Amino acid sequence: MTRWQPLPAALPGEARHLVEHLRVLKGRTGLSLAELARRTAYSKSSWQRYLSGDRLPPRDAAQVLCRLGGGDRTRLLALWELAEQAWPQGAAESPAEAAPEPATGGRRWRTAALAASALAALLAAGLLWALPRRAGDRPAARPGGALSRACRSTRS
Repeated sequence: MTRWQPLPAALPGEARHLVEHLRVLKGRTGLSLAELARRTAYSKSSWQRYLSGDRLPPRDAAQVLCRLGGGDRTRLLALWELAEQAWPQGAAESPAEAAPEPATGGRRWRTAALAASALAALLAAGLLWALPRRAGDRPAARPGGALSRACRSTRS
């Protein structure tokens, strides 16, 4: 179980309740911060800021953690709303800071698209190779093929 640092003394009670609740939910998941980051759109450092009381987590981040930890969504949202109103000015995370790491979601989609394209190319090549050929459609490079006969007739 994670040993958390004490929350900042200046953190209002409403914000403190939210962070403590998020810490309980995170504990229920059994995930490390790195694993939590891999399963969500938020980085490890963002989760560290949210769970240490440095930043108010975005509503979506709190909801994702609630879902992963099997929490009561209604209770969490009530705590989040109260914490948002009481959170010290300047400590809330801006949307730009809370944006997902560009490499996480994008890399997964790019990898999946490349794998699907490669699979489609392999299937197409396999189908073209496996299609039956008509008797008269022999490849020109084979001995006895149309090209070989034409070359022999010019030599004679």
